[in-house]
Amino acid sequence: MKAHKELILDATRKFHVDASDDRPFVPGTTEIWPAGACLDEHDRTALVEAALEMRIAAGKSSRTFESRFARKLGHRKAHLTNSGSSANLLAMTAFTSHLLEDRALRPGDEVITVAAGFPTTVNPIIQNGLVPVFVDIELGTYNTTADRVAQAIGPRTRAIMIAHALGNPYEVAEIAQLADDHGLFLIEDNCDAVGSTYDGRLTGTFGDLTTVSFYPAHHLTMGEGGCVLTSNLALARIVESLRDWGRDCWCEPGETNKCLKRFTYQMGTLPEGYDHKYIFSHVGYNMKATDIQAALGLTQLDKLDDFCAARRHNWNRLREGLDGVPHLILPRATERSDPSWFGFALTVDTEAPFTRAALVDFLENRRIGTRRLFAGNLTRHPAYLNQTHRVAGDLTNSDIVTEQTFWIGVYPALTDEMLDYVVQSVREFVGAHT
Repeated sequence: MKAHKELILDATRKFHVDASDDRPFVPGTTEIWPAGACLDEHDRTALVEAALEMRIAAGKSSRTFESRFARKLGHRKAHLTNSGSSANLLAMTAFTSHLLEDRALRPGDEVITVAAGFPTTVNPIIQNGLVPVFVDIELGTYNTTADRVAQAIGPRTRAIMIAHALGNPYEVAEIAQLADDHGLFLIEDNCDAVGSTYDGRLTGTFGDLTTVSFYPAHHLTMGEGGCVLTSNLALARIVESLRDWGRDCWCEPGETNKCLKRFTYQMGTLPEGYDHKYIFSHVGYNMKATDIQAALGLTQLDKLDDFCAARRHNWNRLREGLDGVPHLILPRATERSDPSWFGFALTVDTEAPFTRAALVDFLENRRIGTRRLFAGNLTRHPAYLNQTHRVAGDLTNSDIVTEQTFWIGVYPALTDEMLDYVVQSVREFVGAHT
């Protein structure tokens, strides 16, 4: 049996090499994607091996990944989920747990967030009956500031939930201090910023909870998947319960009485000795990932440092190549940060002699993929027009982003030749229109 398995895995490695697209880059013909997964023969083999062993639910690989990923990001606990969106929902919902007693968030409480972002940072606020308080961002960094957050704090503010934009850290140390000073919870949506640092410290280590996505566009991929991380063991226990149907028991599925107390609990109005595996202390979900996903995550994790280095290299090459191009606002790192970039944002100046749409069309026609800065101003979308919310200050820059901003890729599969073609194309377009 073992020999058969090795034959299959060896054939899988050879298949990957044979199936790899090693055609040379052809400017204007080869697609330059804005994002994508970087998968090698080790990734393919890991998936096949997990399938051969029929590891179809969360198990050994999931626990191993959680342990290794927690250590990598400087946390005590990590809980895998089926998506980054689910990770955000679990993180926000955790703060509504009755186990937090007087600190628990209740319907109508406010959570400060950013208007120019991705919906899954905001949706969990609304889904828990809480009120999002939207603040504006800065052009260039595409993050909000500690000053804006401070001015948004009101009598019902109980938490802050903000994403690091395109891998660029926001002023997270200052915002974490604000949260501490005002007794607020802080969730760092770190889905775009794994490996980024602020003041030499990894993003995702400043808040009470942090979330990560493993969608193919992100720094690591499991195809789908996400993670909630924390060093607060009480919060970790709440997240685990919410993720695992809301049950109170912490034994893994398939384990029997590992705690030796399975039939000794009395909770709620249940009879004494009710099976702890079927006692539910939260209104939860089933948001677990599978071992097949985790097997891929483990091989991806081995390459994380190289992936982050490639993203920094690619962003710097674009930044240097486009320096001085008129009518474009180029991105910049937040002061005291070292981003592990997710994308390279460009904003067309409102006084430019050309439009963002014209530049985007030109690039897309050259097979250079572009994306909007996610939702732009979320408050302008039909999903949120009638949702209860508050706006602190104005959203001027969020509106500019909605009209004028897009981003291009820096992910590790892009070559210098591709990036130089992107630079040449942008310069050619701007030069022809000035």
